[in-house]
Amino acid sequence: MRTFAPLALAVAFLSAPFFAAGAAAVDAPARAQTVIIGLDLSKSNPLVEDEAYAARVAARMVAEIDKLPVRSRVMVRTFGAYDSSENPLKIDEVISARARPESVAEGISALVAAMPQLVAEGKLKAQQWTYIVSFMETMSHQVDCAAGDVRVILLTDGFEDSEQARMLRGGALPKPEPYYQGCTELMMLGVGQGGGSPAVTKRAREQWERWAQAAGFQRFTGLYDW
Repeated sequence: MRTFAPLALAVAFLSAPFFAAGAAAVDAPARAQTVIIGLDLSKSNPLVEDEAYAARVAARMVAEIDKLPVRSRVMVRTFGAYDSSENPLKIDEVISARARPESVAEGISALVAAMPQLVAEGKLKAQQWTYIVSFMETMSHQVDCAAGDVRVILLTDGFEDSEQARMLRGGALPKPEPYYQGCTELMMLGVGQGGGSPAVTKRAREQWERWAQAAGFQRFTGLYDW
């Protein structure tokens, strides 16, 4: 049985790529995908402190990545505060014979599972703000929805907490420009976590579904749990 050290894998983004695997053949796909994975570092998100929750999200991430076709691009970013210096983690990997999808999935899963430990040790910083909308606007310039399938997966409670909206105080998301016109999916894992009631979760999910449609996504998936 293959074993690995989650913390060592999680910290490896500070130096060399850590997703490389053997040179076994990978079947060529008809159409590559781009997957943006956003890790919400805001203090309201249980991902930054709840180890059991982080492990559950990590397991879900394997299923989202380990079947990606060759030439697919995976981009991992953190977000929270608007200041980009607060979000240093940037991982970019292209699925190939060297970076097989199951190896990439294992590495990202280990990183997600290690998030509470990385925050507790100060290697990543929990943040006071939640600039989800700004993060989405920024990342829209990194993808081309006409060139291939584009999915955005945000590991977030979904509560925008910024100058644009204070959702937990009843604020509404601003209507976006069609930044993601034709993109395949916006998925949020953890929408409503910590909100305290099904009604709050429902409002957050409905707001993001409307936002995703206006931004141009073909579908929206918002899960409180799974």
